[in-house]
Amino acid sequence: MLLDLLLDSLIDNIKILPVLFLTFLLMEYIEDKMKDSTRRKMKEAGKYGPIFGGILGVIPQCGFSAAASNLYAGRVITLGTLIAVFLSTSDEMLPIMISQAVSFAFIIKILAIKAVYGMVAGFLIDYIVDKVIKAPKKDIDIEHFCEHEHCECGREGILAPAIKHTVKIFVFLFVISFAIGLAIEYFGLDSISQSILNGTVWGPVFSGIIGLIPNCASSVFVTELYLEGGISFGTLMSGLFVGAGVGILVLSRVNENKKENALIIMALYLIGVFGGTVLNFFIG
Repeated sequence: MLLDLLLDSLIDNIKILPVLFLTFLLMEYIEDKMKDSTRRKMKEAGKYGPIFGGILGVIPQCGFSAAASNLYAGRVITLGTLIAVFLSTSDEMLPIMISQAVSFAFIIKILAIKAVYGMVAGFLIDYIVDKVIKAPKKDIDIEHFCEHEHCECGREGILAPAIKHTVKIFVFLFVISFAIGLAIEYFGLDSISQSILNGTVWGPVFSGIIGLIPNCASSVFVTELYLEGGISFGTLMSGLFVGAGVGILVLSRVNENKKENALIIMALYLIGVFGGTVLNFFIG
C-alpha cells in the first residue's frame, strides 16, 4: 500500500511540473526583464483577470491552481483572479465523467457553471477589495517572493531560479500529497454518511469540507458519489467549487501571510458552499 501511495503521489505531482516550471519561468522573466512601466500595464490589465482565471481553471490540469497561487504570491494577479481559478478548477472530475460515458452536454453544463461562477465571484471580490475595503493596491512584488524562497533570483539568469522554485514546490507537494493519501487510506472517505451529504442544507456544507482536502481524492469521491445517485447536483457542485486541487497547498507554501491564506481558504469555502446550496434549491 505504501509503495502504491508513493507512486501515485509521484505521478500526480509529475503531471503538474510543466505548468509549475513555465509559471516560475514567467515570473523570473517579469522580474529580470520588464521595466516598471510594463509592470504597471500588466497590473492594470489584471482587472480582467477573473475572466481568464475562470476559463483556464476548467481545463483538467490542477497545475493551473498551483500556478495561480504562485502568481498571486508575487502579486502578478489579483485576489479575484486567484479565487476564479480555484472555483473553476475541475481537477479529476472531467476524466472521471468521460470515462463513465456521461453525456457531453452535461459535462459542458458543469464546466460552464464553474467557469461563470468563478468569474462572477472573482469580479465581486476584486470590487469589494478595491471599492469597499479600499485595500491599498500592491505592485508586482516578485522580488519579495524570491527573497522568501531564497532562490537567488537575478544572480543566475532566469532558468536556474525557475528550476529551483519548481523543485522546492515539487518536493513540498509530494510529501504533503503522500501524507494526505495515507490519511485517506487509513480513515477512508467512504465512512462519511451519504444521507448526511445528500441533505439539502447539510449536503453542500459537508461536500465543501471534502473539497478542502488538497488532493484529487476529494473530486473523485464527490463525482463518483453523484454518478451513483448518492448526492444531489448542488452537493456535487459545492465540493467541486471548493476543490482547488493543490492550489491551497501551494498558496500556504509560497504566500507568507498566513492570516491572509486562512481568509482566502475561508472565502473559497463559503463561496463554494453558497453556490452549491443555491443550485440545490433551484436544481436539486
